[in-house]
Amino acid sequence: MTDKNNLIVYCEIEDGHIADVSLELLTKGRELANKLGVKLEAVVIGDNLDGVENQIAPYGADVVYKVSDKRLYPYTSNPHAAVLINLFKEIKPQVCLMGATCIGRDLGPRVSSSLHSGLTADCTSLEIGDHKDPKTGKEYENLLYQIRPAFGGNIVATIVNPDCRPQMATVREGVMKKEVFDPAHKAEVVNLDASKYVSPEDFVVEIIDRHIEKSKVNIKNSPIIVAGGYGMGSKENFDLLYKLAETLGGEVGASRAAVDAGFCDHDRQIGQTGVTVRPKLYIACGISGQIQHIAGMQESSIIISINNDPDAPINTIADFVINGTAEDVIPKLIKYYKKNSK
Repeated sequence: MTDKNNLIVYCEIEDGHIADVSLELLTKGRELANKLGVKLEAVVIGDNLDGVENQIAPYGADVVYKVSDKRLYPYTSNPHAAVLINLFKEIKPQVCLMGATCIGRDLGPRVSSSLHSGLTADCTSLEIGDHKDPKTGKEYENLLYQIRPAFGGNIVATIVNPDCRPQMATVREGVMKKEVFDPAHKAEVVNLDASKYVSPEDFVVEIIDRHIEKSKVNIKNSPIIVAGGYGMGSKENFDLLYKLAETLGGEVGASRAAVDAGFCDHDRQIGQTGVTVRPKLYIACGISGQIQHIAGMQESSIIISINNDPDAPINTIADFVINGTAEDVIPKLIKYYKKNSK
């Protein structure tokens, strides 16, 4: 099947701002659309969308579909799903990308199940490639490779959707790089009449009160991260990491095993089931390096591993390995840094 249909990104909007994850997906979408030789499209649904295309176009979008209606903001499941389902029936995109956010996780399955298209959640990589069906021998060109850890992280699976469209995938914030394609890039704006895509029955749910609590921890944007794993041994030993992070001007992160053991709060969890980070310096302390954790930090510029196991998997991706226990090594790091930074 050779599609010439376009690639579309669902863009989340909050307080007039397009979400970072949507801009990251536009950056990736531009690259994939170029490989496919198709247009990159964006769809944004909400209220007061004047000028929103100016946030989207620089990231490479050729077309921006805007569906504006005061009832479409804030997000509710049925109306947004109805818009996408009916729009996709009309424009027949070959690929649709969304953020693996609260909204994307709610919206993606509704749209894909209604269109019988399938969906791969929490992808860590997206590529374009060919596929041959081992059973039928049928060959497919230019499919979306939807890549993510599977079977508890023991393998990295490449998932393809040969026949159903659109090929749909969700990606977490921070997994893809956000880069402006061209500040002067212009997009064609298509204003759609909401009433043609949504029926009055879709608005049965009304939001009476809405409260969004912002995260108190900002490890995603920290240039230095000191992360601890289950090998730290206790919550008390994690205090060492906070001391080192404070000395270096960084933030503390943790592996899932450390969070599950109660050593650290969940909002500091890094990896496939936490946040994805790309700091200038990542110091991994007592972290073995499961594939899910590596998926969340492998783009770090410099990785230092402190581990008493010389064969820990994380050592294979580390730029520097310090063999020893965190209790021995970290106080020395703090001491030498303070001594040499005066």
